[in-house]
Parts: sequence; C-alpha cells; structure tokens
Amino acid sequence: MRRLLYILIFLATLGILAAFAIVGLNLRGEVKLPEPPTAFEPTPAMVERGRYLALAGNCAGCHTTRGGAPYAGGVGIETPFGTVFSSNLTPDPNAGIGRWNSDHFWRALHNGRSKDGRLLYPAFPYPNFTRVTREDADAIFAYLRTLPASPVPNLPHELRFPYDMQPALAVWRALSFKPGTFEPDPAKPAEWNRGAYLVEGLGHCIACHGTRNVLGATQEKLGLSGGLIAVQNWYAPSLTSRREASVADWNPHDVVELLKTGRSERGTVMGPMADVVYGSTQHLQEADLLAMASYLKELPSTSAAVAPTTSPTRDPRVMERGARIFDQRCAYCHGDQGQGAAGAYPPLAGNRAVQMSTPVNLIQIVRHGGFLPTTPGNPRPYGMPPFRIVLDDTDVAAVLTYIRGSWGNDAPPVTPRDMMR
Repeated sequence: MRRLLYILIFLATLGILAAFAIVGLNLRGEVKLPEPPTAFEPTPAMVERGRYLALAGNCAGCHTTRGGAPYAGGVGIETPFGTVFSSNLTPDPNAGIGRWNSDHFWRALHNGRSKDGRLLYPAFPYPNFTRVTREDADAIFAYLRTLPASPVPNLPHELRFPYDMQPALAVWRALSFKPGTFEPDPAKPAEWNRGAYLVEGLGHCIACHGTRNVLGATQEKLGLSGGLIAVQNWYAPSLTSRREASVADWNPHDVVELLKTGRSERGTVMGPMADVVYGSTQHLQEADLLAMASYLKELPSTSAAVAPTTSPTRDPRVMERGARIFDQRCAYCHGDQGQGAAGAYPPLAGNRAVQMSTPVNLIQIVRHGGFLPTTPGNPRPYGMPPFRIVLDDTDVAAVLTYIRGSWGNDAPPVTPRDMMR
C-alpha cells in the first residue's frame, strides 16, 4: 500500500512539473501588455502600407468568404484534426477586433494569443508571422481599422477531442512554437534579406512548401523542401530541388513574371498556388518580387535533385491504353508529342511537374481541371477541363503513366494505389 502511495506521489509530482514546464514554454518571449496601451496614431501612409502588407500576407484569402464582407472571417480551414474557422478582422466592436488595440494585435501575430490571452490555433500562421516587425504589424492593424465594420459572428471551431481543448494546444505550442524575430543576414545584400523576410514571414511559404510532422507542425530544419497540403491533397513541390520547383537556374525576371501573372517561359501555376498569385503576389511591387526571387534562387539544393538511377518498368498494355486516351482527350491542346502551345497550353515533354516522384497534382488536375489565375498580365488564362466525368481512375492512371513515360519523360507509372490515395 505504501509503495503504491509513493508511486502515485511520484507520478503526481511529474505531472505538476510537466504542467509548469508547458506553461513556462508557452510564456517564453512574452511580456505583459503595457498599461496604458502603446500610443497609436496611424497616418494615411501607414494605412496604405498596411493594405499592401495585408496583400503580401494574403490575409483576405483566409478571412473572406466567397461573396462575403471583406475580412469578416468564416472561412473553414480543414485540417487533419478538424475544421478551424477564420475570425472576423473588421473593426466591429462585438464580432470583430473593434475593441483591440495595437498591442493586442501585435501579440496575436508575435505570440499567437487573442485579446483575452486565449491561445490561437496555428491554422493562423503565427509560427511565421512571429517574424513580422512591430512596425509592419501596426501598419496592418491600422489598415484593418479602416475597413467597414461587419457584424458577422465568429463561428466555433469544429475540432475533434482532444484538439478542441486549450491544454492540448498548449502542449503543441510547447513542442512546436517559439516566438522569434527576423534576423537579417549581414553577409547578404539588402535585396536578399528583404526576400527572406517576405518568404519566411508574411508570405508564410513554408505553410505549404514545408514538411509537417505527425503533430502538424512544419519542420523548420527541412525548410521549403516540399510537402503534401493536408486535406486538400495537393503537393506543394520542393523549392530546393531542381527536379521539382527550384528556381536556382531561372532568370530572376522569369520568377517575377510567374509570381506576377501566374505564367512565365519556365512554368505556370495551378491549384492552391494559383490562389496565392491571384490574391497576393500579383499585387506586390516588382522590387519585392525581385527580392523574393533573389532569396528563392539561393536556397540550398537538396538531395531530391538527384535523378533516379534506374528506369521504371511500364506495362505495355497500360501505355497503349494511355496513348489512345491521350490522342482522344489531350493531344488537341498539348500536341501529339507533348510539345504544348506557346502562351496557351504548357508542354508535357520535359515538364518538371509531370515528372515529379509524386503524381498527386497531376491526378488532381486531370480529375478536377483548373485555370491559371486571372491577372493583368494574363487576363484570359487558358484552362484545363475536368475529366472525372468521362475518365475513370483506371483511365486517369493509364494516360498519366503514358505521359510520364513518353517524349523523353521517365517518371514512375501511376498506380491504382496512387489513385486511391
């Protein structure tokens, strides 16, 4: 009996120590909010800068429903743990942030806490926004205060147990989040540092292009090495691999054109990246886009750039079936030899997106179709129709296997398992 009592006391002590450790880790980098609040006197120039920075962060993309009031929230962000609904950022005093001050807003971006101190879910990318400067945070807040107030109430999150509890979120933060600041590299030019600030901070590119662990946290050490976008089932390709989406050998102006218009001589965007270009990067100044290009071009190359040493085996019957489907459904736009049509349809021969090890994006595009974003530089983009009505999974796998193994392409075939996944 006494031994059991000692064990219980020991376990209770461990639990208390763990709780104190979790609380301490959640409080690191935080300071008490000043009383009275920091003086805040926004100028028209500050508001305009905040408008621009909100575009750089693509804030409206998550905080504006289709057809809804700008920044009134309510967008459901699906995660493997349930759905998180974005909040109302308009200056409504009840539903929005009308009772917030600039210190509250800064703490939300920098520490991931709401006005009342409640922990925020990282669907709001504060692990990246923590690098945003106080000056830029104040400018964004100044802009949001000029928006028309919307009384749209915030929706409760629909998360499964135990992810719907603050203690569980506190454990996640203790393991996966540490407030930080952007530290310029003195060995790099100002343009590169500006690009790093935008890509790592406001642009939060790692939120899609980063690998996530089992807890859903991005693995910073792996950087922009690519990752599957959970639930959406699109793969954000590696920005460090020349076999995927590295721009190390691109002309900087091709990178700018891609981010500005959605297309360039070196590639095009579709899927979630088309939304990023439409809602964010097309609105950025060329100097900032060049800065991002400077940073992206110098990302360290990864081992993913190494080509496979053996050619994959393909079933001749599948290749024959895929060739027939390609001739009937695809050749009219993409050409008999996968050469594409300049300014309209991308070539499939030698296309990196076609030859990536994972075929998930190709499957999504063939099934659901898609368009490039509409931009001033590409006002009437050509698109891809959805083929899921006329092609079953076996057909899709066959035509993609054919495309990935023709005209010099040498990527693995698409299997029934790929289609099921």
